[in-house]
Amino acid sequence: MDEPSAVRPGADEPRPAFYAARAGGWRDWWTLLHPPYTAWHLAYVVIGACLAPVINTTKLVATLLAFFFAVGLAAHALDELNGRPLRTHIPTWALVAVSVVSLAGAVGLGIAGIVQVGVALVPFIVVGPVLVVAYNFELFGGVLHNTVGLAASWGAFPVLTAYVAQTGRLAIAPVIAAGGAFCLTLVQRTLSTPAR
Repeated sequence: MDEPSAVRPGADEPRPAFYAARAGGWRDWWTLLHPPYTAWHLAYVVIGACLAPVINTTKLVATLLAFFFAVGLAAHALDELNGRPLRTHIPTWALVAVSVVSLAGAVGLGIAGIVQVGVALVPFIVVGPVLVVAYNFELFGGVLHNTVGLAASWGAFPVLTAYVAQTGRLAIAPVIAAGGAFCLTLVQRTLSTPAR
């Protein structure tokens, strides 16, 4: 398999991201998923869930799906709608549809989880979609659309949510792990920003 070129064929400008495929068709969807970053933030879900005394696989899979829908699909589609930073050719209507359906799917999974976990999950179901929309559309004066907002939204929040989805409560271990995820995301963003 050929290594992807640093410059798109027929273009004088570099790719918008190191994982970005050549523009067009299914490759635009691959690029939109931000595969390494989506996997990284889904790993925070696994970490949060694995801190629980007993791990329920069904709850873990549901939480992973909810975050894949919310972050992997909805957040990235909204980001692409806000200025086309990845320069995909995905139609606007498709990005809107993916955002709405994916965010609704994440919320639906969360609501289904309330039956299993209890009302402790409600704040996370409310805050999650607000973070997705507010971060990507730079709402509230862009207060969340920065390195700290990213670290809180896509670092700490998945850890805490996954633990609560497993146990129905918070504890000190997931709070410490969320702090670690926050710091790791903060450092990664700080180091990668000059490269972008």
